[in-house]
Amino acid sequence: MTLSQISMDRTIDALGSVWSSLRELVGSIGPDDWRTPTCLPGWDVTANVAHVIGTEKMLMGEQPAAPVSVDDVDHVRNDIGAMNEAWVRELGVLSTDELLAEYDRVTAARLAALTEMPQEEWDAESFTPAGPDSYGRFMQIRTFDCWFHEQDVRAALGRPGHTAGPAVAVTLDEITTALGFVVGKRAGVAQGSSVTFELTGSNGRTVHVDVAERARVVDSLEGQASVTVTMSVLTFTRLCGGRTGVDEVRAEIAVAGDTELAEKILGNLSYTI
Repeated sequence: MTLSQISMDRTIDALGSVWSSLRELVGSIGPDDWRTPTCLPGWDVTANVAHVIGTEKMLMGEQPAAPVSVDDVDHVRNDIGAMNEAWVRELGVLSTDELLAEYDRVTAARLAALTEMPQEEWDAESFTPAGPDSYGRFMQIRTFDCWFHEQDVRAALGRPGHTAGPAVAVTLDEITTALGFVVGKRAGVAQGSSVTFELTGSNGRTVHVDVAERARVVDSLEGQASVTVTMSVLTFTRLCGGRTGVDEVRAEIAVAGDTELAEKILGNLSYTI
């Protein structure tokens, strides 16, 4: 198999930037804010921060102190979800000061380890949540995941921000890898069709998906797309992450071309586990 070649310096910079931004955010909130529910079922602000810490602890070789039963937890649907829940429960009982101290310890250790990692180890095959790929791809997914959870916290607290910069760019890189699957498999767009996503904002970009023998992201299309869907980067990412529904953000979306096709695509953008 061909492993993804991911820029090491760019991705580590992006991961550090999202950890710094999330730390600045939660370091400025009040005691009651930590228990604010987010859009993720069963998870408040504390749980989102605990999840970020727990995953990085796992990558440092640490494990939760004890397994937890998740049989009665509807939002846990697989082994990764069960591991996430174990960390959330273990770290969620810490005081705010203790949780922030652990956040600082773990993210500093992880950044140091990544910075010192040999290039060949970064490029080597590794487990990733998307299947076997390079370790660099895993860290691209980590940037994507951490940025999403920062935005979950920001949305819950009414504290918008960090919608531009390296972490956003890397997040969009990761989402782009899934758009062929989203358009071709989830939305079932017919062969001969094409889609253009016009994403607006500071990190805006244009992404084309051509459906020939299979749907794939391409640099350009021959002729006009069957449908062009325009929205902000933030709206797009919230839809892809299942954080909002199409009807909730319909006023923020513009469609040109085949409106029926657009509805099919918009209704299937959510693809994360």
